[in-house]
Amino acid sequence: MTTLTADAIPGYVAGTWTIDASHSEIGFSVRHLAISKVRGTFEQFDATVTAAENPLESSVVVSVDIASINTKNADRDAHLRSNDFFAPEQYPTMEFRSTGIRTEGDELKLDGELTLRGVTKPITFTGEFGGIAKDPWGNVVAAANGHAVINRHDFGVSWNAPLEAGGFLLGDEVTITIDAQFQLQS
Repeated sequence: MTTLTADAIPGYVAGTWTIDASHSEIGFSVRHLAISKVRGTFEQFDATVTAAENPLESSVVVSVDIASINTKNADRDAHLRSNDFFAPEQYPTMEFRSTGIRTEGDELKLDGELTLRGVTKPITFTGEFGGIAKDPWGNVVAAANGHAVINRHDFGVSWNAPLEAGGFLLGDEVTITIDAQFQLQS
């Protein structure tokens, strides 16, 4: 995918596309005990793509309800909802706003700004556009996925605990993943 044009995308339609949460997931992973990874998802989120006539001029806005975090461990989730980590009472959402879309070789790059715990930093998602199709009910849908790696300390998420054998309980880098399906709004 060296060039991203409307003609190069079968079925491309400019307009507003909203996320289909039942066919989408926003997740993360972080190194744990220096030997494995903990993974989790956010159960509540919203996203809108404003597709421009020129796909490279399109924009993406994502809002994630931080309190909806789910790592399949109630005690860990409660700790993640505390001031040690996300402090959702003070910072209820994680926000992403795109600043540009580009291609680099076969990779799609979505540049933007991530706001977490009141801190805004530039990040880039690397991913792929899955395509556009009509579902069995006649809705026009599109899919894309991507990932970005952030340093959690850049966003004030710095709690950690030393390990007896050396090192720390949690890694510094967090991978954010998005698998999304969007529906064209009429």
